[in-house]
Amino acid sequence: MVLIADSGSTKTDWMLRGETATRQFHTQGINPIHQSDEQILDILRGELLPQLISLNQLSAIKFYGSGVRPDQEARMERLLREVFQLHSSHPTPRTPHPQIEAHSDLLGAARALCGDSEGLACILGTGANSCLYDGEKIVANTPPLGYILGDEGSGAVLGKRFLNALYKGQLSNETKSDFEAEMRMTLTEVIERVYRQSLPNRWLASLSPFIHSRLDDPAVEALVVDNFSDFIARNIEPYHRRDLPLQAVGSIAFYYRDQLSQAANKVGYAVGKILRSPLDGML
Repeated sequence: MVLIADSGSTKTDWMLRGETATRQFHTQGINPIHQSDEQILDILRGELLPQLISLNQLSAIKFYGSGVRPDQEARMERLLREVFQLHSSHPTPRTPHPQIEAHSDLLGAARALCGDSEGLACILGTGANSCLYDGEKIVANTPPLGYILGDEGSGAVLGKRFLNALYKGQLSNETKSDFEAEMRMTLTEVIERVYRQSLPNRWLASLSPFIHSRLDDPAVEALVVDNFSDFIARNIEPYHRRDLPLQAVGSIAFYYRDQLSQAANKVGYAVGKILRSPLDGML
C-alpha cells in the first residue's frame, strides 16, 4: 500500500492506494514554513492516523507539500517517520517500515501535469507557484514570494484584490452590501480578521466562492483576469517558453479556467491540462 499526499496551506488531500482499492481522505493543510513540529505532529496524529485502518501494510509514503523546500525535506521526512514508525508494529523482513519521501508540491504538480514530458507547471490555489520542468526535474522556478510580496494568481491575492476594489469604490454598492450581509462583516471586522488573526492567507482565499458567484459582473471578472495576467507576466514570462502550454493544478485554476485562458491567450499562451487536485496524476 502506498500513501500519497498533496498538501497546501489550507488542506491536505491523501490517497491510500492498495492492490485492489483506493481511498481518499483529508486533513487540514501542513506547511513546514508556517507550522512548528508540534503543530504538524498534532495534525498527523489527530487527523490522519484515525482515518487509516492499518499502518502495518504501508510500503511507501510520498508527501508533496507547500513549503517543503529542499531545506525542509529532511525535517518533513523526520516528522512523518516519527509518527508512522511509532504507530506501526516492529518491522520485519516482510513488513518493514515504509519508505518515506517528502518533496515540494511544485514537483508533485509537475509530475501530475507533465509526466515525463517538458512543460510549464503551475499551482494556483491558496498560494501560487510555477516552474519549467524538463520531464524529470524542475529546471527553473520564479520565486513566488508569498501573498504579501507576490503570489500573483493565487486565491489569497484574489481575495486581497477583491477587498481592495470593494472598499475603494471600484465595485458596485450592491456587491458590497451583498458581501457584508453574506459574510456578516463590516470593514472594521475585515481589518480585524486580516491584520489581527492567524492565517489571513487562508481567509482571503476563502472569499473565492463569493467572488466566483459574481463573475457575471464585468468588473469582478476583470479583477480575476487581471490577477492571472499579473501571474503570467511576473512568473511565467521569465521562462521565455511561449511554445509550451500553460498547465495548472489547484482550485483557483480549476474554477476560473475560463478567466485563466483569457489572460493566457492575450499574450500568446495556450492552456493545457487543468486539474483541481494533482493526486490522480501523481498516482
